[in-house]
Amino acid sequence: MTTAPAKPPALRDFYENPAVPVASGTPRSRRQARMLAEALGPAGEGRARTVVDIGCGDGTAAATAAPYLRGHRIIGIDWSQDALRRARTRIPYAVRGELTDGGLPLRAGSADAVLFSEVIEHLVDPDAALDEIHRVLRPGGHLMLSTPNLAAWYNRGLLLAGVQPVFSEVSLRAIHGRPGREVVGHLRLYTARALREFVAASGFEVVRLAGAPFHGVPRPLRALDRLACARPPLASILLLHARRT
Repeated sequence: MTTAPAKPPALRDFYENPAVPVASGTPRSRRQARMLAEALGPAGEGRARTVVDIGCGDGTAAATAAPYLRGHRIIGIDWSQDALRRARTRIPYAVRGELTDGGLPLRAGSADAVLFSEVIEHLVDPDAALDEIHRVLRPGGHLMLSTPNLAAWYNRGLLLAGVQPVFSEVSLRAIHGRPGREVVGHLRLYTARALREFVAASGFEVVRLAGAPFHGVPRPLRALDRLACARPPLASILLLHARRT
């Protein structure tokens, strides 16, 4: 997923490249959407909520979540013009915005929930990002954050073998020293413990941490990857639900 990660032109150009992936697997999106739907409740009369998908990429995550969030209003925000062009074919509202350089085009306290899916690992300044999310959420509003797990079950084994962990990257030009073929621009990675502590220190109360599978796991290992979701610290993807204090 893409959002404005930094000012250097080379990095901005990287995220405007149409070949750079701006969507992740649907299993994570569905699990995250179910968690949010449970938190928001049904959108009965007078209960429609505003859900903002920050770093919406091509709109796949928001479109996947939409059936679970019927009656609620979903707004996609992204920095990449190329991603927004694709997002507008999938969701009704998609606008340009940044987490830095003036902030998001939203009033303080105007959002009931924020989807922050596969974005934080791309950011140079995640502290400023969570500050801005805290600003636009109403008190008690929901943050649904997902990010790859540095301590995923297979990464623990890879590190023991002296292999660069999956999800980590040492270059924007090519993969070096780890499995995989796609360069996606990950700058930061979190363990379950680090993510909990970081979000709590940014003015949120952590409600729940869950796990999700990774669509890039080789087929013979996918059953094991799904089993690992029962232990979020071992899962491929971390799904965190927090509330603005």
